Amino acid sequence: MSSKPVPPVCILAGGRGTRLGERARAVPKPLLEVAGEPFLIHQLRLLASHHVRDAVICVGHRGELIASRIGQECCGVRIAYSYDSPGLDGTLGAIRRALPLLPERFLVLYGDTYLRVDYAAASRAWCESQQPALMVVLRNEGRWDTSNVHYQRGHVIAYDKQAPTAEMRWIDYGLGGLLASALERVPAAESELSVLYKTLAQSAELCGFPATERFYEIGTPSALAETDSFLRAAS
Repeated sequence: MSSKPVPPVCILAGGRGTRLGERARAVPKPLLEVAGEPFLIHQLRLLASHHVRDAVICVGHRGELIASRIGQECCGVRIAYSYDSPGLDGTLGAIRRALPLLPERFLVLYGDTYLRVDYAAASRAWCESQQPALMVVLRNEGRWDTSNVHYQRGHVIAYDKQAPTAEMRWIDYGLGGLLASALERVPAAESELSVLYKTLAQSAELCGFPATERFYEIGTPSALAETDSFLRAAS
């Protein structure tokens, strides 16, 4: 594994965690205890092990609690915070709001996922592709969720979360990358990252990088329990 730091990571951690019910009502989802620690700490420790040195965390629901608990440095990762507007910005809106804190090239990570992938290799493949965006993908075949990506030899040919087709055998893994200028490919009012990825795939501007390890996440009670068990066994 390369020792060169990978680009800063923009972590989308502003969701309300509605599928988690009562347990996420008072505690923001990134601070939910998983294997004895807030989930976000597990995530930051994993990023640090892959030579990530800087992160911008986009927070929304009870975001001040996240900043208070995690601080400006955690697990060797320097952290800045970007706050959603009161009405919440959506995934792409949150990234757009965080742009003043980010360089031209950055990675994007969903705040409820634990992703065992070579972040440096993914970043390197993206850079070498000279494409404005990256999507890490996993061959899914409908195993963990609905497959939504048509991937071939380093390229995302098509991506559609709303109307996936039969040729889509891969799934969006939860890690991507953007050049700040790529946000100009969609109207400024667009709030969802998935729409930007779909647009970039349609114009053959979305680099794909295949992951080999399944993802873990905490979006539902069953997924949280599974992730808790995995992290306890791995510690």
